[in-house]
Amino acid sequence: MSAANVQKLCESTREKLKSVIEKMELFLNEHALPQLVTEEDEETLHFYRGFLSDLRHLLVFSEMSNEKLGLALRRATFDEPFAQKALYNVYHLGVNNFFYPKNESYSEDGRYAYTGQDAIRFRKKPVRPARDIIMEITKVFEELRDDLTYYENDYLTEKRMQNQV
Repeated sequence: MSAANVQKLCESTREKLKSVIEKMELFLNEHALPQLVTEEDEETLHFYRGFLSDLRHLLVFSEMSNEKLGLALRRATFDEPFAQKALYNVYHLGVNNFFYPKNESYSEDGRYAYTGQDAIRFRKKPVRPARDIIMEITKVFEELRDDLTYYENDYLTEKRMQNQV
């Protein structure tokens, strides 16, 4: 991948991250546990605690990645290895944490991925705002996953081969 392509990928990835960061910040600033928990049972409380925790972690990962990409793009001379590492981290810290959240309040069901239906399935039926935020950012994370598939395995394989030479 040429430096120009890596730079363009950094720019588009940064724009996509900005949009999900704004949406997640807005949601987290407007919703806390008391607004989300409509049923006072332990399972519901546990579900939303995990949901909010995963969303906060995803926001932090996204902000860190956005800052690194911004740093890569602002340097006087484009540092391709630094930018590639930043893109790798977007994939592994952002995209993977979105599709495989630690608390498993939702997951992607691959059977629905190509049918035009929502591929995200919640462990427990969420209140509308919680469902909406995930569905709003799903498309962006799907695009990031498609854009950054190279960084899933190929990037590390290439790095390992360079170190063996």
